[in-house]
Amino acid sequence: MTERSVSSSVEVSVDRDTAFAVFTDELGCWWRQGPINFFDSTRAVGRRLEPGVGGRLLEVYDDGEDLELARITAWEPGARLVWASQLDDVETEVTFRPSPGGTTVEVTATIADGGVDRGGTAWVRVTPAWLAHWMSRRDVVAHVPERLARLAVAVRYRDPGAGARWLRDVAGLEPAGAIPEPGDEVGHETWIELRCGDAAVIVLGAEGRGVAAGDAATPWCFVDDLDAHHARVVAAGGRVVVEPWRHGTYAYAVADPEGTVWTFAQATPAQRRGATVPSR
Repeated sequence: MTERSVSSSVEVSVDRDTAFAVFTDELGCWWRQGPINFFDSTRAVGRRLEPGVGGRLLEVYDDGEDLELARITAWEPGARLVWASQLDDVETEVTFRPSPGGTTVEVTATIADGGVDRGGTAWVRVTPAWLAHWMSRRDVVAHVPERLARLAVAVRYRDPGAGARWLRDVAGLEPAGAIPEPGDEVGHETWIELRCGDAAVIVLGAEGRGVAAGDAATPWCFVDDLDAHHARVVAAGGRVVVEPWRHGTYAYAVADPEGTVWTFAQATPAQRRGATVPSR
């Protein structure tokens, strides 16, 4: 076996020093909020990089018990950044090169020989879209993590890539990550996220937790206390079709009297009523 690498790049219209500073200092702003964009979205308020070799890459939680994702092994402002994951066997290198339009930011994730990837390569997939999105807005919006609405909609397609492209190209929704193009492999457990204002639209495969092909859409509602909500539904005789599960988010599904499946998920710290959660 040999080590494996995947990479991606994006051009941003700023100089290398600015691009490096935005990537590192404003990570909490450009790392997008979302149900599965954190290891534990029920507690996460953002992500943060501690500067310099030996600094930590952290998933920041509202209770102060942050999760260390990686340790920085190279810190060259304006040129290069490398970190080694503490959760899997992925090393990530980010380079900043001059380009005609400003700076090309390239992200390369390398999985060690015989190693495993438990999410370390995600930076390759999300950085081009998320960093470019933030770069286009950072001069006109507050430098705080975005806040999502408490209602989202999951839509199911037999060809989720085609469905997502229609939502992007025809309906004009804003991608919150990479959208598969024709010919790209899209697995059964795909999750493609777009935005309509501050609300998430989640594109899924034809079948999934508690939902069969033919169910066109399932609402997602984010509640302050999922366990209390689940207990209330059970006590009221609600038909729970999927018991609480965790995959970044914490959620369960219940069918209404006419069979529509509703997913209820634990609200993130920023989504909770009256929340004024800063990025630490």
